Amino acid sequence: MKSLQDYTIVTRPDDNGTFVAYVPAIPGCHAWGQTSDEARAELVYVFEMIQEEYAEQGRSLPGDVELVIANAS
Repeated sequence: MKSLQDYTIVTRPDDNGTFVAYVPAIPGCHAWGQTSDEARAELVYVFEMIQEEYAEQGRSLPGDVELVIANAS
């Protein structure tokens, strides 16, 4: 069974002064928090709920994505 550690997690500031953490490979797997750490902690719970949903539907979680960071210069 896959765990959250098997995935790329992106954490970034949001427009309203909070932070969002998300897993690009899994649609809907995102969470917000007042700090980056809070957002990542909330993401654990969201991931667990999505994992249960996939299991109930007899589906496997998708594989991770490969992120490419473009050089802005």
